[in-house]
Amino acid sequence: MKNILLILFLVPLVLLGQIDRSKKPEAQTAATINIKDSEVFTLSNGLTVILSENHKLPRVSFDLVMSGTPQVEGEKAGLSDMVSSLLLNGTTNRSKDQIDSEIDFIGASLDASENSISMSCLTKHMDKGLDIMLDVLKNVNFPESEFERVKKLMASQLINTKSDPDGMASNVEFKVNFPNHPLGDIMTETSLNAITRQDLVDYYNSIFTPNKAYLVIVGDINIEKASEVTQKYFENWSGNSAIKTAIGKGAFHSGNQVYFVKKQGAVQSAIRITFPIDMRTGDTNQVALTVMNNLLGGRGFGTRLMQNLREDKAYTYGCYSNLNITENGSWASLYGNFRNEVTDSAINEILYEIQRISENPVSAEELDLTKSTMNGSFSRSLENPQTIARFALNIIRYNLDKEYYKNYLKKLERVSVANIQEMANKYFTFQNANIIVVGSEDILDNLKKFDSDGNVTILDAFGSPLEEILPADISAEDLINNYILKVTNSANLKEASKKIKKIKSVSQKAIMTNEQFPFPINMTELWVSPNKLGRKVEAQGMVFEKFYFDGKGGAINVQGKSINLTEDEISTYAKNEGLFPEANYQKNGMMTEILGIEKVNNIPCYVLKTNTGNSEKFDYFGVEGFLKIKTIEIESKDGETVESITSYSDYKEVEGLFLPHSKIISAGGMTFSGTSTFSLNGKEKIEEFMTK
Repeated sequence: MKNILLILFLVPLVLLGQIDRSKKPEAQTAATINIKDSEVFTLSNGLTVILSENHKLPRVSFDLVMSGTPQVEGEKAGLSDMVSSLLLNGTTNRSKDQIDSEIDFIGASLDASENSISMSCLTKHMDKGLDIMLDVLKNVNFPESEFERVKKLMASQLINTKSDPDGMASNVEFKVNFPNHPLGDIMTETSLNAITRQDLVDYYNSIFTPNKAYLVIVGDINIEKASEVTQKYFENWSGNSAIKTAIGKGAFHSGNQVYFVKKQGAVQSAIRITFPIDMRTGDTNQVALTVMNNLLGGRGFGTRLMQNLREDKAYTYGCYSNLNITENGSWASLYGNFRNEVTDSAINEILYEIQRISENPVSAEELDLTKSTMNGSFSRSLENPQTIARFALNIIRYNLDKEYYKNYLKKLERVSVANIQEMANKYFTFQNANIIVVGSEDILDNLKKFDSDGNVTILDAFGSPLEEILPADISAEDLINNYILKVTNSANLKEASKKIKKIKSVSQKAIMTNEQFPFPINMTELWVSPNKLGRKVEAQGMVFEKFYFDGKGGAINVQGKSINLTEDEISTYAKNEGLFPEANYQKNGMMTEILGIEKVNNIPCYVLKTNTGNSEKFDYFGVEGFLKIKTIEIESKDGETVESITSYSDYKEVEGLFLPHSKIISAGGMTFSGTSTFSLNGKEKIEEFMTK
């Protein structure tokens, strides 16, 4: 036994000694992948069924995909997004709650998008799952109540977009790469308000039709059963012919063009260098171009962009390159977030890396590593039966060669150093790119040198030309005085002061909702003369946050952890003295500046900037009426900024004061909306909000 163990130990050493390490091993020829062909048949109504059997688990999924091409939505941009959000919200037979309950009861999942519906369940519950799926497909009715609810939710999300630099950069990317194109449709407040329930019905009837649509079935089901259930549930589904229209490839231009979106108080710039790609799914160059893109900036720390901008220059935590090849438009995007002071340097380095890969051959080692990573990723994906079904769908849908995926590894292996340089020169450009920057206005002048004409196009958060900021026709002091007169219903400031002095406390209770929370959030805020503040956030008997400021100090308690206010925070709260702090800004040394007139939801507003030292606040007051419509608050802490946006509406009179009863709060990527009630001169005490 000992001898056997010794032999087993020595054999590898002997073989190791026979290997000539001075010679590079010869690459093995990539084998053809053995992918089992899916079974395909067509129903009498034109629906193509693709079956990929997999009996490892007793589950089956049905993915229904429409074949029509997307349409330009123009003034009603966002229509397809609304359809996607509302498809599962009710039929003529079931309410949204009933659909959710029945799907949960059988442990199934039901999903929908603007051009698809999918259902997955245990094989034994297949008939019940298909019954619900077909009810949605044939009897969706877009209930008016759900339509209004989703519309309000999307309005809240649009507010959140204005504080999300990556979201704003993405909007601009689609707009400049694909003008007058379905990909360039970006929802705004105006386009959202233009959408009606009937628009959803018309969209659905034009897109969801069996003619040339595809039903992909994956899982524990054989061809006989698949034929039986598809005939039973889908063959009597009828509709119009699928809409097929030519879609452009995007806007190709000569010279670099720079686009800028202003984000108040930003300490980082979101950069995207992007351009359309003249390629469709299945193009003969797609594999080679994907290798080139992955080597340049695909995921991982070894890419050229990461090595340069993160590891060498320390400009960012991450810089990447995405390649998006679709049948309806393709584009490349090189992106990252960078400190303000290195914004122009980062753009230089990204453009340099595009130039370098197009002018100089990559190393064989780089290429081999990238191809090996892609080989492994592709091979692992074959373990998922959905992958096989997707391959079959793509072959039929995009008219690909039947052996396209079986020969994928051979195509990957054939990609050479020369191919990489060829792909970079043909498709990637450092001279005809759209350079998008979202950030502080302080960096604007440094961007002009990147534009071929020396100009920077300034856009709004949704990629549309920014309306000119008009000069204000009143001073900051006059604006504040008019606001105080309005909210106190007073004829002059003396009368307003008397009314305010009579108010010793104001309690505000708000019920806030968010789609991601299954229950409402209760928020109570208290002001006690002259500058004591309290806030409590709770739900279902649990207190999530308590805050107080007693005029001299205070603390915040989040989920049981109490943190005392810093000196800067105490100073800021002390300066915000009074029921309407704006009335005391001048007395308390607050720095104010009126920036001009901007539109908020098409309402002209005066913009008042307030600086407290460690935070900036931008208040928007209606030009007509002087009521506060929106507040953007930006706090700098530990080298980062925290931003919140609050929108106010539904002003009503409460014991002589004019107060907003509806508000939307957006912060930390989440948006809450709700209604408020007010109580003046009540018995609440600030001690009730003190943390324990």
